[in-house]
Amino acid sequence: MVKPPNPARRSERSRQAILTAARELIAEMGYAKLTIEGIAARAGVGKQTIYRWWPSKGAVIFDAFLALSESGPGQGVALPDTGDLEADLKVVMRATVAEFADPAFEGPIRALNAEIVNDPALAAQYREKLGGPVDEAKKARLRSAQRAGQLAADADLDLALELLYAPLYQRWLLRSGPLTPEYADALVEVFLKAMRPDVVR
Repeated sequence: MVKPPNPARRSERSRQAILTAARELIAEMGYAKLTIEGIAARAGVGKQTIYRWWPSKGAVIFDAFLALSESGPGQGVALPDTGDLEADLKVVMRATVAEFADPAFEGPIRALNAEIVNDPALAAQYREKLGGPVDEAKKARLRSAQRAGQLAADADLDLALELLYAPLYQRWLLRSGPLTPEYADALVEVFLKAMRPDVVR
């Protein structure tokens, strides 16, 4: 007896096809020309299938970006903690720089940022599913450094993260300079000069 098709499996195949199509089309034509109709045609599904799962083009792009991470949104996020804060941060920042310079990530990231600017609901979803969990993982590593006396005990960790990451985001957003491992290392070194405890109190 032939088993009937599994609707859940078929739906997951369609969902993955839609996310893949969205990433491919962003890379080929950019965000401005991307349409739900184009995504549906590339994925081989009906437009109504996309709207059943996502309320907007921005929401599709958000999930397409999240799907690039095998661990999924906010799952298992942790920074290395070898006891050497400088080395650990350089590993993380070099990986971040490489990701932002990777064309497979760069297109979806830019598209997502363009949507977040004008879509408060999408911005909230981003903070809940990705930005918030990732920032908490980063702050957990900085708290470990505080306990070890490697960072000022009274440091504002939200401000610390902005100090570390904002220059990278600005350089990437404005395309104002190369994203290299050397640049990542320099950001960490400047950050630690500002945030390490004073030798003499």
